[in-house]
Amino acid sequence: MRIPFVFVARSCKAVHRLQQSPFFSPISALSRHQRISVLRQTSTHPCKDDRSYYITTPIFYVNASPHLGHLYSAVIADCFHRYKLLQGFDSKFATGTDEHGLKIQQAADTAGKDPLTFCTDVSERFKHLFSRCNVSYTDYIRTTEQRHREAVEHFWSVLWNKGFIYKGSYEGWYSTQDESFLTPSQVGDALDSSGKEIKVDWMKEENYMFRLSAFRPQLLDWLRGNPQAIQPERFYQAVLQWLQEDLPDLSVSRQRSRLQWGIPVPGDAEQTIYVWLDALVNYLTVAGYPDKHKQWWNVAHHIVGKDILKFHAIYWPSFLLGAGLPLPQTIHVHSHWTVGGKKMSKSLGNVVDPLERSQMFTTDGMRYFLLRQGVPDSDCDYTDDKAIKLLNAELADSLGGLLNRCTAPALNPAQVYPSFCPQSFPNQIGGRAVVEDYHMLDAVKHLSALVEQHYETMHVYKALEAISACVRQTNGFVHRHAPWKLDRRDSKDRRWLDTIIHISLECLRIYGTLLQPVVPEISNKLLSRLGVQPGERSWADVNFLPRYQGMDCPFEGRALGSDSGVLFSRLERQNVDQQKPKKTKKAAKVK
Repeated sequence: MRIPFVFVARSCKAVHRLQQSPFFSPISALSRHQRISVLRQTSTHPCKDDRSYYITTPIFYVNASPHLGHLYSAVIADCFHRYKLLQGFDSKFATGTDEHGLKIQQAADTAGKDPLTFCTDVSERFKHLFSRCNVSYTDYIRTTEQRHREAVEHFWSVLWNKGFIYKGSYEGWYSTQDESFLTPSQVGDALDSSGKEIKVDWMKEENYMFRLSAFRPQLLDWLRGNPQAIQPERFYQAVLQWLQEDLPDLSVSRQRSRLQWGIPVPGDAEQTIYVWLDALVNYLTVAGYPDKHKQWWNVAHHIVGKDILKFHAIYWPSFLLGAGLPLPQTIHVHSHWTVGGKKMSKSLGNVVDPLERSQMFTTDGMRYFLLRQGVPDSDCDYTDDKAIKLLNAELADSLGGLLNRCTAPALNPAQVYPSFCPQSFPNQIGGRAVVEDYHMLDAVKHLSALVEQHYETMHVYKALEAISACVRQTNGFVHRHAPWKLDRRDSKDRRWLDTIIHISLECLRIYGTLLQPVVPEISNKLLSRLGVQPGERSWADVNFLPRYQGMDCPFEGRALGSDSGVLFSRLERQNVDQQKPKKTKKAAKVK
């Protein structure tokens, strides 16, 4: 999805020729108390025993190959999906491509292809990237599919029959690049990402309008009654600020003579449904709309970039209210990735190819970097050096080094999950443990609850920060007691050495389990090395160090899994430089 601007009736010389008497909204006529009651019915929250979960990315516009921002959205959603599966939810995860619109129509003509072939070629690039990066979607939706067309036609008809769509005419400045009408002030500031002026044309059309103006009170009630509906907080406040002003009605169609590549308006072959209304309905299509959507639509959560927040937080909820459908449970908003503080642009030669980088840094390395460095509230700057330093420090050295040390034959010659000795590490400070060791146990004990809190609010970077801090503590624990200096021939030393390794492996088991949504391959490698079976890796299995609590540990005495090599190989700057494509003369000149 895209489109930073959108035409509203107030932005041009709009002349509405209504087909019926002046509109009177039965919803806006309700008292505030009654409106909240209506919203509670349309914003159905799942009951506590409902274990369904539905997460979506935006569908991506096929005017160009996928970039880092597309992968970031997809990896965030994939993390949510995997996390919910670990919790025992029945999770649906949808992504896909947005394939209608004037830009696609023109790009296909330029490429000498029919629009569908053109769209299929680019859509396959997204699929390939997502497959390469372990994005485990359960449904890949294309807006050119028949099931989507049927959903859009039904949705349009519902809004039309309820009186929320009417026919009007207007004239104004239109940007083909953004597929939207611009206000006079926007025309003066209409620049693309590289600073070039956007070409605009004056157009006069008769199209269909949506009565967005009728829904401002309901939107305010929804947000004030659901302060977690839009996260993070700064974006929630931004939407409330937008709603302080009146909402003009929206144009929701284009003349067929100008836009053929799209879904025709039901009952009017001379009009094409506007691309972004068409695109937003994809979330319902995947849910099974119009007949089988209730299980999933009642538990819908959206991942969106900040540039399309207004479409998802104002226009989309208004459409849903008009259609009498529940509103999304949560709209999770993320910021953008920049390079050198500037938006990625082909003309600047600073576009980061996510497929190329995932090959350099490995799939899990790329995923870890994006989710560890990506901060939802603010833009993040990308450099190769930053990725190399982070991945070497946290995956190769800290986590990988800990696993390698604790499973090495020198320290663990029997290659088993050794026994825990309560005399060596008693509940109260004593034995051979010191106060820092107890602090570490307390941190790891509470880690899963902290990670869960951060995963739920899309602050994955905070979850990874907390895990990384605990990994450092565990490494400190091992270094502090230097088990390689202990004498296995001494029974007390042997019991203490086994206890150190047991605790360290328990810590690693917790880290491996909690990291599964972020780095599934690394987690699998780690847990398999510890001998943890696939059926022992759910969120419910996060029971840290039961022997310390006087309970049995199912892993104690179990043979470790086979050694499949280092957990994550260190990245060398020289190797990355060799794989990077040389800059073109044009790109180098611009830079």
